[in-house]
Parts: sequence; C-alpha cells; structure tokens
Amino acid sequence: MDYSRPETYLEGAILFIDKPINWTSFDVVNKIRQSLRHFLGIRKIKVGHAGTLDPLATGLVIVCTGKATKQITQYQDLDKAYRARIKLGETTPSFDLETEPDHTYAWEHITPAMIREALVALTGEQEQMPPLFSAKSVDGKRAYEMARKGKQLVLKPQIINISRIELESMNLPELTLHVECSKGTYIRSLARDLGLKLQSGAHLTGLRRTRIGPYEVERAVLIEDFIKNLKLL
Repeated sequence: MDYSRPETYLEGAILFIDKPINWTSFDVVNKIRQSLRHFLGIRKIKVGHAGTLDPLATGLVIVCTGKATKQITQYQDLDKAYRARIKLGETTPSFDLETEPDHTYAWEHITPAMIREALVALTGEQEQMPPLFSAKSVDGKRAYEMARKGKQLVLKPQIINISRIELESMNLPELTLHVECSKGTYIRSLARDLGLKLQSGAHLTGLRRTRIGPYEVERAVLIEDFIKNLKLL
C-alpha cells in the first residue's frame, strides 16, 4: 500500500499505532483525522479504531481510514496479547491506577507455586465481571461516567477466554504477566480475580497491548512519527 498518496487514506488504509499513555483510543482517532485533513487537504474522511485501549495502557491500536472502516469489526474480533504489571496486597475501585487504593491485604503468605496454580485456574473460557470503571453501556451511559459520580451499578458478567497466561517476572508483591485472550477480556478484572484467588487483593499497575491477531506492536508507529511522515508528503 502506497501511504505517500493522499488517495490511499480515502480508499482505505490500515494504520498500526503505538498508543501513548494517558491517551484514549478516541484521542488517537481524532488526532489522525485532524492530521489527515490538515496535511493532505482532505475536507472529510472517516477514521475509526478497532478496539478500545484504556488511557493508562500503551501499545497497539489498529486505526482504519476511509473505506477500510468497514473492516473494523473483523479486527475487533481478533484475539489480543498483553504484558501486564500487577501489584498484590492492594485493591482500587477501578482495578488500576486511575483511582487510589481503597483496601490493603496481606500478601506475605503468597508463594510462586500459589501464583502459578492461580494462573492455571484463571486460564480458559469463563465468566468475567467487567470493571465498574469501564466503557460498558448502562442505560445508555458509560459505566465509568456513573462510577466516577459514585452511583451504584450492576454489570452483567460476560463470557471470555484466556488462552494463555505466563508469569514473566516476579518481585513480590509485584509481578508481570504475559496474557493472551479473546476480545472483551478486561486485564484489570483478571488482576482483581488473581488477588481473590490468592486470598489477597490486587490491581493493575501497568498494561501494554503487544499483539492483535497476527499484528505485533513492533510494526506500529508512534503518533508523532505518523504526523512527521504526513508532513513529508
């Protein structure tokens, strides 16, 4: 595909972006749309992303432009892979660092063998409860909007599949996991569930999406590099 031609983006381009921390997936889409309109002299162009990534996460986001936006669903349905940092012994309302810790728990009893046993138990098809601080729709509103206002919510569990979990590193009470899973899986909820399995608490302290289907984050570009390339056209 010739990305040096403005027509390419209208005809349909698939972009692999390495999302920075503190950006929403919509921020990525909006920045790309504005940049394409500005640097290519295009008045209007469709741009969409194929799968939300939390603001505190980094890594691969697939962005489709022009007629390729019709393919978004097929990319959304692909399995994902993540590198997740988890801290044991503490929980937060959002299951990550968006909110402050609300409870502390003992973690000194946890052994490597216990962790590996818990990870085996968390592998496979299962029901998973989404975080209250999520983009799930509840009565037409985003769950996180209501959760931030302190409103009580009841979310429904959903069927997900975690095909693989590997313990990459461990320095208790912190550990790093490699996770491969189906669409709709919340790694924050996995951290919560791991804490429960270990008779403790846990929350996510870092997350990077490393793969979507066969597409690795190594082929992705940073937003600033994408914009620099557009300026050269």
